[in-house]
Amino acid sequence: MTWLAALLSALLAIPALLHLLWALGIWLPLREEAALARAVVGAKDVTRMPPAIPCAVVAMALTFAAVLPHRPAFPLHTPFMLLCTVVFTLRGAATYLPAWRRIVPQQPFATLDRSCYGPLCLLLGAGFFILTLTGA
Repeated sequence: MTWLAALLSALLAIPALLHLLWALGIWLPLREEAALARAVVGAKDVTRMPPAIPCAVVAMALTFAAVLPHRPAFPLHTPFMLLCTVVFTLRGAATYLPAWRRIVPQQPFATLDRSCYGPLCLLLGAGFFILTLTGA
């Protein structure tokens, strides 16, 4: 299961780094803030990226999730692993709900959400679930 933990960490490191860059006001991979907001936020009529603090909090949470499978067991390890399972699975499932699409209808976010963000979250949720079941 070490390979699965490494895969999850690699998959989480990329969005963690992007959120950190966005917290610093570095608009990657798109250089224009409004275009990036349409691609990664997706809210109707969005023109600005979220503020630095929420981006930094998400970066820290993703980094924590990336490191968690590699930490030796501690009293809250299993609950945190289950929390990651639930959060990523719910976020991934939300992608396919009409209510979610009403909240975040903006293109290209809607297309990216269905083709990339949602499936990635479901994959992460499944990975955390497998690691939790195996006690890794």
